[in-house]
Amino acid sequence: MTRTALLAMDLHVSLVERLPGEYLPHAVAALSTARAAEIPVIHVALRLRPGHIDVHPHNKMFSALPAGAFTEDDPGTALHPEVAPRDGEIVVYKNRVSAFSGNNLPQILAAQGIGNLVLAGIATSGIVLSTVVQAADLDYGVTVLSDACGDPDTAVHDMLTTQVFPRRGEVLTTDGWAASLGVTP
Repeated sequence: MTRTALLAMDLHVSLVERLPGEYLPHAVAALSTARAAEIPVIHVALRLRPGHIDVHPHNKMFSALPAGAFTEDDPGTALHPEVAPRDGEIVVYKNRVSAFSGNNLPQILAAQGIGNLVLAGIATSGIVLSTVVQAADLDYGVTVLSDACGDPDTAVHDMLTTQVFPRRGEVLTTDGWAASLGVTP
C-alpha cells in the first residue's frame, strides 16, 4: 500500500514574514490535519553552506542572495515556530529550489513506502512549482494545498494553482483536504 506524506516546504521565518497574515493559519492547519490523520510530516528547508560555496554563479536566484543568507547561522533560516517540526518528524535540507535537490528525500520516501505527496510551502512559484513538476515526473501522486502555499505574487500563485498544478495532480484547500480525510484539525 502506498502511503502519503505532507511536505512542509521552506517555511522559514524570513519567508513566512513576507506573506500576508492569512497565510500562516493555513499552513498550521495543513500540519494539524496531517498529524491528526497520522500522515507523516516531512519538513524540507533550504540550507546553504557558509560562504555559499555550493551556489554556482550562473544560478540567478541563489547567487543574488546576501552573504550568509540561508546558512545555518542565519536566524531567518529557522523554521517558523508555529510550523516547526515536532519530535519524530523528519527534516530534509536542500540546496536548490526543488525539494528533491541536493538531498536524500527520494531515499527517505522509498524507505517509508511513500508514493503520494501533499505539498504546502513558500513560494508557489519556487519550491512548490519545482517540486510538483519533479514529483509528477517521478510518478508520485501529487496534491497541492492551494491556501497552504504562498507567493509574494498572488497573480502567479493563482495561475499556478488553477491552471498548471491541476494538470499534474490534485489541488485542494486545507479544509477540503481535511474533509477528504474525515479529519477535524
